[in-house]
Amino acid sequence: MSDPPIESSVNGRDVSNGESNLIVDHDAAGSGRSSQTSAWLIWGVLVAALALDMGTKAWAMASLDDHDVALIGSLRLNLVRNSGSAFRTGEGLGPLLGLVAIVVVVGLFRYRSRIPGRWGAIGIGLLAGGAAGNLVDRLFRDAGWLRGSVVDFIDLQWWPVFNLADTWIVIGALILVVVMARHPEPTADHRPAVR
Repeated sequence: MSDPPIESSVNGRDVSNGESNLIVDHDAAGSGRSSQTSAWLIWGVLVAALALDMGTKAWAMASLDDHDVALIGSLRLNLVRNSGSAFRTGEGLGPLLGLVAIVVVVGLFRYRSRIPGRWGAIGIGLLAGGAAGNLVDRLFRDAGWLRGSVVDFIDLQWWPVFNLADTWIVIGALILVVVMARHPEPTADHRPAVR
């Protein structure tokens, strides 16, 4: 005579270790510690990205106001104020873009638990740090609340002038695309089963 299956709950999910499959939530095991580490990593990357962006913009405004600096090849430092969106398109859309940046940053933090791993946290931190850097410009520079211009100064002369915040946004987005492609979110039908 076999023992009856033992019913129990793991992380709020019913599991059984009888003759049927034992379902174990591998993501939830130890997730408290990993999500806390992930949150610290996101904040650390965000603060570092924001500080580097703000520091380089302050330097550019103080040093490049009356001249350009040629570096290597077509790369030069050239101070430009951008009241539009990325790559100087959408002139005058600053208030709308500022609101979009706020939504993006809040959304990234709200859904950070769905993006796995250390690289996912780095991607979120870079993307949020870049969005925050350009948002600070829109909030506090020039014309005021959500009407300020973003400071751009990295000029390739064959690409629109940009800043470190734009760089962080692009790198963060690329990292997130790779992470999400390599770790798609499991559906209820595809949970790992341990026999």
